[in-house]
Amino acid sequence: MFKTNVGLVDRIVRAVVGLALIVGYFIWPDLSYSWAFWIGLVPLATAIAGWCPIYRVFGWSTDDSDKGRDKAHA
Repeated sequence: MFKTNVGLVDRIVRAVVGLALIVGYFIWPDLSYSWAFWIGLVPLATAIAGWCPIYRVFGWSTDDSDKGRDKAHA
């Protein structure tokens, strides 16, 4: 259904950042903006799925498996 457009390094960075934000909620739950830590679900979900809708809109890809392919028929 969705073509992978997020490479391995990008996925690892997204997963680490997403998890760090979510963990931040549990470390500092009393902050007035602690709900903002749940934004970490977005990079975590894109890391798990391997697909980023923003990359799709701009036609970007960090997936190494796309390198060298003829993109005219993609």
